[in-house]
Amino acid sequence: MRARYGVPLKVTAVGAAVGAAGLAYAAGFEARSFRLRRITVPVLPHGARPLRVLQVSDIHMVCGQRKKRAWLQSLAGLRPDFVVNTGDNLSDPEAVPEVLDALGPLMEFPGVYVFGSNDYYGPKLRNPARYLLEKVQGKHGLNGNAPAVGVVHNPWEPMRDAFDEAGWLNLSNTRGRLKLEGMELAFTGLDDPHIKRDRYAEVQGGPETGADLSIGVVHAPYIRSLDAFTADGYPLILAGHTHGGQLCIPFYGALVTNCDLDTDRVKGLSSHTVGDQRAYLHVSAGCGTNRYTPVRFACPPEATLLTLTPKG
Repeated sequence: MRARYGVPLKVTAVGAAVGAAGLAYAAGFEARSFRLRRITVPVLPHGARPLRVLQVSDIHMVCGQRKKRAWLQSLAGLRPDFVVNTGDNLSDPEAVPEVLDALGPLMEFPGVYVFGSNDYYGPKLRNPARYLLEKVQGKHGLNGNAPAVGVVHNPWEPMRDAFDEAGWLNLSNTRGRLKLEGMELAFTGLDDPHIKRDRYAEVQGGPETGADLSIGVVHAPYIRSLDAFTADGYPLILAGHTHGGQLCIPFYGALVTNCDLDTDRVKGLSSHTVGDQRAYLHVSAGCGTNRYTPVRFACPPEATLLTLTPKG
């Protein structure tokens, strides 16, 4: 019997060991291996000076995450011209003070923000396989699914108030402007499409007259939002939400985006086209995870420094 079952048992043991090692790497190392992505986007008028934009997203702060807080604080050393926060700051109702501590140095710079579903509601324990099932069924968030029941309501208002007090522009279904050393930037933002809080009809109309650049900002890059921004003529759209797929396959990439965006554009710079209109799209892979799935694989946590340059 030992000869008959010895090899399968060894194979099982090896498989279990490899799985355990992968989980340890994904949770113990990669989820804390913070990176800075640097990209260049040619969207400014001819003759304009380059602008450095720091995008942070999907922080999903949990109390006690000291390394994440310190890394976010260190990003102030980049001295960006302005900051864009694309939401999902929380994964713990008690973590608002730690979010504000982490972002405190960045709040010394001009900035804009939108919220995501996890700013409003606490996370729920879910089977990760449900993301694959929802992709097959075409269901994402509240778009096609039943409304959430029994969810925890996060104390997002103090976070909003602190951002506002620092001078960051709240872009939840509204517009705003920043003046930066002779340049005027216009922003149009949406509340989170993942939970059907987006109201594009309230902000439609395209880029603002007199602005040197107009940017669309949204948490979850649902196609309806990207279509609306692009059709209206926005040259650049910034989003987050996808976590870059979070659990990716090496040399293949992401399996899901947790929205109706295709996996080819799950993170980084790409484009979106509607008719004869084309916009640059940047999707941040974010720097956190849901507190119940604190792992990342082949998709390190990140922030992005976008250098905006004149059009070629």
